[in-house]
Amino acid sequence: MYRIFIVEDDPVIAGAMQRHLEGWGYQVARAERFDSVLSEFAAFDPQLVLLDISLPFFNGYHWCAEIRRVSKVPIIFVSSASDNVSMVTAMQMGGDDLLPKPFDLQVLSAKVQAALRRAYDFGPAARLLSCGGAVLNLDHGTLTAAGQRVELTKNEHKILQLLLEHKGQIVTREAIMAALWASDSFVDENTLSVNVNRLRKKLDGAGLRSFIRTCRGAGYLVEDSL
Repeated sequence: MYRIFIVEDDPVIAGAMQRHLEGWGYQVARAERFDSVLSEFAAFDPQLVLLDISLPFFNGYHWCAEIRRVSKVPIIFVSSASDNVSMVTAMQMGGDDLLPKPFDLQVLSAKVQAALRRAYDFGPAARLLSCGGAVLNLDHGTLTAAGQRVELTKNEHKILQLLLEHKGQIVTREAIMAALWASDSFVDENTLSVNVNRLRKKLDGAGLRSFIRTCRGAGYLVEDSL
């Protein structure tokens, strides 16, 4: 079942789109906080995004650029602005199509089907983990936060992946070392501390201060409420 993420601030339009697409068997979620669209996108991990251009806080072009930093998921802009300039801008920002308002819901589902077919007949979508505005792309080994792309080493990526997969839970030092050992990276107690400290410095540089907590005598923790 494909997952579709709707970013539309008009509840009437968003609701009609959601009901129609769910009737086609899609799993649909709607953005709730328009100041943290990327976090909601990563948490839902959709295969397609329907994105309005005019939104509170930041416009659709901004969020398209943010999504493109972490994913190649198809993006269909939905907008009352259907002039040539808007269409060209939408494509230049990384959009795959534009659906002008008002639109027929049958045209919407046809465009969705076409975009999904083009995108996924050739391979799967990127796998993402997120927390507190940080988005980790498991396929590329990159972290995105506050519009910055942070390159991670193999060990740093594995450590952060493990903590995000168990966010809200303490991950023991032994469990982390076992995971790194399984990936052919020999890590002892001292080496783990060095890797965690380097990772923290990169996170601090991206505005993610105190992202990883040390639980003395137990291990490390990423808060689920971040």
